[in-house]
Amino acid sequence: MKIATLALLAAFSAGALAQTPPPTPRPDARPGKTPEQEVKKGAPEKKGGDTGLTGVLDEESFARLHELTGAKAPPARGTMITLPSSKAYLSLPEKARAPLPAVIVIHEWWGLNEHIKHWTDRLAADGYAALAVDLYGGEVATTREEAMKLMSAADDDAAKKVLAEAFAFLAKDERIKAKRRAVIGWCFGGGHSLRTALAEPELDAAVIYYGRLQTDPEVLKSIKAEVLGVFGNQDRGIPPATVDEFEKGLKAAGVKHEILRYDANHAFANPSSGRYDAKSAGAAWKKVRAFLAKRLRPEAKGAEHAPAGEKKGRPSENEGDGKGDKKDAPKASSEGGRED
Repeated sequence: MKIATLALLAAFSAGALAQTPPPTPRPDARPGKTPEQEVKKGAPEKKGGDTGLTGVLDEESFARLHELTGAKAPPARGTMITLPSSKAYLSLPEKARAPLPAVIVIHEWWGLNEHIKHWTDRLAADGYAALAVDLYGGEVATTREEAMKLMSAADDDAAKKVLAEAFAFLAKDERIKAKRRAVIGWCFGGGHSLRTALAEPELDAAVIYYGRLQTDPEVLKSIKAEVLGVFGNQDRGIPPATVDEFEKGLKAAGVKHEILRYDANHAFANPSSGRYDAKSAGAAWKKVRAFLAKRLRPEAKGAEHAPAGEKKGRPSENEGDGKGDKKDAPKASSEGGRED
């Protein structure tokens, strides 16, 4: 009886093990392939110069490029406000008075979470009225599957309406009365940063972190803002060849721009990223701050330097010295565009 029972248990265990899928390897695991090596092309070819939500990758491969950090962001300093179509997070500089230079902040594919709010507070600490929009209707993702569903369900027309409302709010609100306005976004938000530049001729500056691109010069020529693009040379979603086409399109359209390229992967500078590349992200952020200061606060000397009180670390400050190796040094170009 005992022998029969043991045999039955052994057979059951073997069957259970055979049906149990192998554990998913950690994205930062050394052995085997990394998520970047595993991704496969497969997204349908886009028309009209639009690279689409997932660039050259299918949805599964694109999702592998993202990992949510488990770190907690510092407490938020701003407040939630209501726009006509949605909620938004507003952070203002301490003891500042209107008129203030202003920045629209567009979240990555996770949504308007605590990390995006913290990055918005960082911009406020630099002297900007910073407004983080919510393009997911109040929902925030905590898994890749949730993020993909929210990003795929986001309506471009509805997002355009929210961003237009945010743009108008920054100019009309009595606390802000912005005369100069910019937009910044990462990944999903980077694509909408570009779309805002296409839609708002009064915009002064647009920062695009490896987002959905438009490469057609006939479309890009509607941009009047100066553009700063930040990309990773190891990015399989928005690969260097696509960035090349974007840069060519901007040049042909006469848009003043600068393109920065780092030896990094997709989402390397996302505020919520669990695979945040401090060296490349810190170098890029230094460039972004200088760019915003030049376009929004040309009268302020030294505006690109970190505000007092920031300490070294991740993700609450400016990591990196911006120097890096030769392979990490950004390749930059600047062409055409509007001058004040």
